Amino acid sequence: MLALTDFSSRLIAWQRIRGRHDLPWQNTRDTYRIWLSEIMLQQTQVSTVIPYYARFLERFPTVTDLADAPIGDVMALWAGLGYYSRARNLHKCAQVVAYEHGGTFPQTVDELAELPGIGRSTAAAIASFAFAARATILDGNVKRVLARVFGVAGFPGEKKVESAMWKLAESLLPDAANKEEVTAYTQGLMDLGATLCIRGKPDCTRCPFASDCVAKIEGRQRELPVARPKKAVPTRKTWMLVLKDGDSILLEKRPPTGIWGGLWSLPEALDEASLSAVSESFGGDAELQRLAPLSHTFTHFKLDIEPRLGEARHAPRELRQVETVWAPLSRIDSFGVPAPVRKLLDSLSGSLI
Repeated sequence: MLALTDFSSRLIAWQRIRGRHDLPWQNTRDTYRIWLSEIMLQQTQVSTVIPYYARFLERFPTVTDLADAPIGDVMALWAGLGYYSRARNLHKCAQVVAYEHGGTFPQTVDELAELPGIGRSTAAAIASFAFAARATILDGNVKRVLARVFGVAGFPGEKKVESAMWKLAESLLPDAANKEEVTAYTQGLMDLGATLCIRGKPDCTRCPFASDCVAKIEGRQRELPVARPKKAVPTRKTWMLVLKDGDSILLEKRPPTGIWGGLWSLPEALDEASLSAVSESFGGDAELQRLAPLSHTFTHFKLDIEPRLGEARHAPRELRQVETVWAPLSRIDSFGVPAPVRKLLDSLSGSLI
């Protein structure tokens, strides 16, 4: 097995030559920018995050700007990035930092981990990049690297396996004397998992640990890390109303928690008859036009969507107990709309206007 004392030095040397150095959130000790990137990068690819990161910094250049912004503005900018609880926690965290910490992020891992939306690994990453703290990260990419290089058996999401990985990761940390090396080590772990030791086909020929990697030596790259035990993914079904009035579409504000919490979406019902009643209540057709169904997969279930098209023809008969708005399709970007709803509206935009 690879000598533990050799792991960090080899990784740091590789990162300095082959790692990523020009990402928008690199080459800075600005805690706000680092924190923003780390939250956005949770379970999301770099290429997806970059444009969102740029738009957020343009709209909210400081943590106080973000804290003072209406949550609706934050959700609108986040729309399409997924895992929307991150956006709500992002806003809460900004308010805590701005109003309780004077606009300055705390510097220790423990204090950072107490902030909304920041777990142990994210806190360590922020502390490492912003303050050169000697702290252990253990996100999905790092778990994959450790499982393969050291031949860690078991599903990394299991408590016992994850605990063993935390201990292993802590044992591999470089000496804290050289702050630049600590930062390069943390970045190197991320880079290795994101660019070479990827989930599908790892590029073992360019890996600095190829000669010692247990998975490579034993031909077990596809087996490690052990996959999550398969469970049947439940399917839910909903009917969505695309009700138009001229060039505008009716949107409803989702509840602050739950699926798409705080976003604007299409009115829903549990069946076709109920959706027709919803349409009538807003002055729309009772006979709705069937549109092509679509599906969206969440972490724990699959959502089948049956969209129906109607047209508003008279004044609403009654008001629903939710916040609604007639949103012009030309201004749909100013509303936080879930990705599948946006996809549906984009596919129909030519025929709806």
